[in-house]
Amino acid sequence: MLEDTRQRTLAFLEGLTDETLDWTPFPGGNSIATLLYHLAAIEADWLYAEVLEQPDFPPQIVALFPADVRDERGQLTPSQEAGLDVYLDRLAAVRRALLAGFAGMTLADFRRARTLPDYAVTPEWVLHHLMQHEAEHRGQIGMLREMAESAERKSIHT
Repeated sequence: MLEDTRQRTLAFLEGLTDETLDWTPFPGGNSIATLLYHLAAIEADWLYAEVLEQPDFPPQIVALFPADVRDERGQLTPSQEAGLDVYLDRLAAVRRALLAGFAGMTLADFRRARTLPDYAVTPEWVLHHLMQHEAEHRGQIGMLREMAESAERKSIHT
């Protein structure tokens, strides 16, 4: 199910131009690039903080995230890196780490609650949450793509 969710997201991104990737609907709005950075960061955070109960990301994951996912106001930090492949590679690297983290897990550990200060979650629930999170942002990505491509068509014809 997790991989089906990702395949649907990747299908939404096929043929995406750099202009569309970085387009925002208004100053301070999120771009598709920003949402892709956010998806990868949140997936990594749930994996390491909740599922694996590790306080820090391993160095190879830290290297994937040069900026905090949120700014001082709590808004997603704008991301404009060099092309879609950078975002796809980051998503793939985090997904490989997530799959590896779950691969050796016993059913008992998969269903064991991880108790944090504000809530308790199981790895089972984390997978549900990550699929829902990605699906919700995929809807935003689709909307942003339509808006950006519409704006690009209008600017070509004027």
